Amino acid sequence: MIQKLIDAELLKEQDSRKGRKGSGKWKPSMLGRCYRAHYWARKGEEQTNPPDIRTLRVFKVGKLFHEFVQGYLPEKCTEVEVNDENVYGFADIVGQDTVYDIKSQHSRAFWYMKKDGYDVKKEKYTNWLQVMCYAKMLGKKKGCLMFVSKDDLCVEEYVDFTENWEEELTKEFTTLNAIWEQDILPAPEPRAYSGKECTYCNFKDKCKEEDGHKEAEPNR
Repeated sequence: MIQKLIDAELLKEQDSRKGRKGSGKWKPSMLGRCYRAHYWARKGEEQTNPPDIRTLRVFKVGKLFHEFVQGYLPEKCTEVEVNDENVYGFADIVGQDTVYDIKSQHSRAFWYMKKDGYDVKKEKYTNWLQVMCYAKMLGKKKGCLMFVSKDDLCVEEYVDFTENWEEELTKEFTTLNAIWEQDILPAPEPRAYSGKECTYCNFKDKCKEEDGHKEAEPNR
């Protein structure tokens, strides 16, 4: 009974967002992902594969953890708008010289990251692009990925200098802006989640229809 009430409210929230006009700019949260998905998102195309109910629950819990962490900080330091001609988003936390992005995980994933040989810069590449985009646009020297374990509220922070990511950001936005200026639908190219990006894409069915149901090849 309670589960049905929760799910009904989450679906109601999702429905209320339908038809909402986007910024018409690039979303930092999508950096490092398929250029076609980027293009359609900026165009404001309707999603053919919106999040399912399980994903909505995960998103809601993630939002609650964001609010939990941000609640201990001055309001002026949280959800800071980042906006220019081509990019629009909100930085989770902005400190004196560092921008923080909060990522909540279940404990197994959280502790797996601490194993020897785990390359957080490679495995969390898209997250780094997001936080470093905010850091660069806000003129901050460092970016930090803050991971929170949902089970026990353990926190681990990974910090790097913004300048170390400027080349990657330049490459990313050079390609994106060229696509936008040419106004030509780019080929599908899953670049995130170890090539499994298509599985989670909100435009999966639209993309298959566009390409005659051909499977996209992951970027290697």
